[in-house]
Amino acid sequence: MSEPLRKERRAIVVALAGQPNVGKSTIFNLLTGLSQHVGNWPGKTVERKEGTLVRDGVELRVVDLPGTYSLSANWEGERIARDFIIKEHPDIVVMVANAAALERNLYLLAELLILPVPVVLGLNMMDVARNEGVDIEPHVLAAALGLAVVPLVASRNQGVTELIAAAETLARTPDAFRPVRPEIAVPHRDVLAQVRTLLGTHVPRPYDSDWVALKLLEGDGEITDLARTWLPDAAWQPIATLLAQHEDAVLDIAGGRYEWIGRMVRAAVTRPRLGQISFTDRLDRIAVHPLWGLLLLLAVFALSFWVTFALAAPVQAWLEASVLAPLQRQVAALLADAPVWLGDLATRGVLGGAGIVVTFVPILAVFFAMMALLEDTGYLARAAYVMDRFMHSLGLHGKSFLPLFLGFGCNVPAVIGARVIESPGGRLLTILLAPLVPCSARLTVLAFLTPVFFGRQAFVFAAGLVALNLMVLALVGVLLNRTLFRGQHAAFIMELPLYHVPSARTIGMFVWHNTWAFLRRAGTIIVLVSAAIWTLASLPGPTLETSYLARFGQWLAPLGQLMGMDWRMLVALLGSFIAKENAIAVLGILYGAGAQSAGLAGMLAARVSPAAALSFLAATMLFIPCAATVAVMRQETGSWRWTLFSVALLLVIALSAATLLYQLCRLFGLGIAHV
Repeated sequence: MSEPLRKERRAIVVALAGQPNVGKSTIFNLLTGLSQHVGNWPGKTVERKEGTLVRDGVELRVVDLPGTYSLSANWEGERIARDFIIKEHPDIVVMVANAAALERNLYLLAELLILPVPVVLGLNMMDVARNEGVDIEPHVLAAALGLAVVPLVASRNQGVTELIAAAETLARTPDAFRPVRPEIAVPHRDVLAQVRTLLGTHVPRPYDSDWVALKLLEGDGEITDLARTWLPDAAWQPIATLLAQHEDAVLDIAGGRYEWIGRMVRAAVTRPRLGQISFTDRLDRIAVHPLWGLLLLLAVFALSFWVTFALAAPVQAWLEASVLAPLQRQVAALLADAPVWLGDLATRGVLGGAGIVVTFVPILAVFFAMMALLEDTGYLARAAYVMDRFMHSLGLHGKSFLPLFLGFGCNVPAVIGARVIESPGGRLLTILLAPLVPCSARLTVLAFLTPVFFGRQAFVFAAGLVALNLMVLALVGVLLNRTLFRGQHAAFIMELPLYHVPSARTIGMFVWHNTWAFLRRAGTIIVLVSAAIWTLASLPGPTLETSYLARFGQWLAPLGQLMGMDWRMLVALLGSFIAKENAIAVLGILYGAGAQSAGLAGMLAARVSPAAALSFLAATMLFIPCAATVAVMRQETGSWRWTLFSVALLLVIALSAATLLYQLCRLFGLGIAHV
């Protein structure tokens, strides 16, 4: 048993289980509220949620298990769920099922009932089931299953109190739990008994011998490997021989479960007559259509993109003008008698970095709200289905489309949004590709500088550079998929859930916890990096032109010559690491003009050739991501190795593309002279 659960055994430990899209998160949020804390399972990338509640002086600790379709350990989440139940032995498992898709959900219940732990069944989305013409009698189903069944409409907080009360009652009287369990089909019952006999007393605690025998016959690879370590060769060999002779036993195991499911459903469920078209079916005629579905998807995500930044931008501007700027002035006044470098470090280094963190909060909050809304209504699954064929060519599946699309607004939520992807390989590849999507900050730099360098042809060059980004993204995705990630991707299997009304509480909790995670983890890194960049740009003084950052740029001047850039442009690239918009401000300082002014435009047009400008803009669009993106990449991958690999890869791509473009311009004599 893990240390946190051993520490206070008087608390009732409740494991919350269920398949994806059954409303389990809504119930978890209703039960635990702000008491919950989120992390990762030890040594895993799958999110772990725990929380507490107190009923009549009794503490209940709720552990939200990963959403799984079965307990066959086909992916990390399934292994975590069954290992927790077996090794931690919670007092009670509360399984949440989608009432409108009861047959599919009962398969997980069939597997849970084989484990030595009491189970309570919560039938969620009863309102959705009624709307779909499905009539369920919970008391009849409870009698057929031999366990407590509680009807729920979690989005309206209906039945949740009764569910946890039933769980607490059963946890106190586990001996009263006598469910009707599924059995293996008749042809292999004797074989299962033989395997159990051959196992004898070799199965160690906390594993149950009957369960291990069934899993061996089912062909479970993980349990088979464990059994080989438990049993001596002489004891294992007859089991291995028996299993080899009955490889088709898995069909009888599944057949027995489906026969059991059929009996349960026939007893308690009445379905709509044949030919009746449900609300979900009518909507899906458009939502998953090859053409109309794609157009709807583009419209939905364009709206999401617009809402995110239309709502967040004014709040960002208000934070900068009304909160951060006055705070910087107050700190500067307090440190007026202190050394100049200390005041600058506090106001521009530390508070400047903190300002970046704070101004990201509105974007992230709206983004998370939009993502949770799409997920909770059931539309996100349709979007993934529609985009799956295209994303598959990059080694990804349809779920990767959402975070990559929203990367056009900001790469930070794009990286964090990769959490919706279950497979570790697909999630990591999406994170590595996200910085190649041109964010709004880079598009701002592009919009400001292309008219300066290219006049009336600005739109053509801007569109070409954005297309270059997307072409590089596709090429890198294909190359990584065929090299580092070859054979690592799980098949894309996704249930299309029924449409239902979203839960405001679930959306609010999702926004709160994900935004707080960004502030707690990534915020620290951003502030430290900002302070470090300020130090390099300020020391030894007195101006940026004489700083260590400028010296580093001058040291890189030979590399800049290959790209047609002088040291000032290289320093502007380096300065964009804090925020991409900084490139314009740094250019203004180094070229002796105010940022975003007519003076800067004239100065750049006079001193930078079109070829060098094209090289600089290409490098800016493909350059390493900003500090905030790097911070969340480290947070989401849990690895500096992969984060630094991404930075190095993008650095090589950016410098190579800039060099190639400039040298091609030289080769063909295009735009070498200054305007």
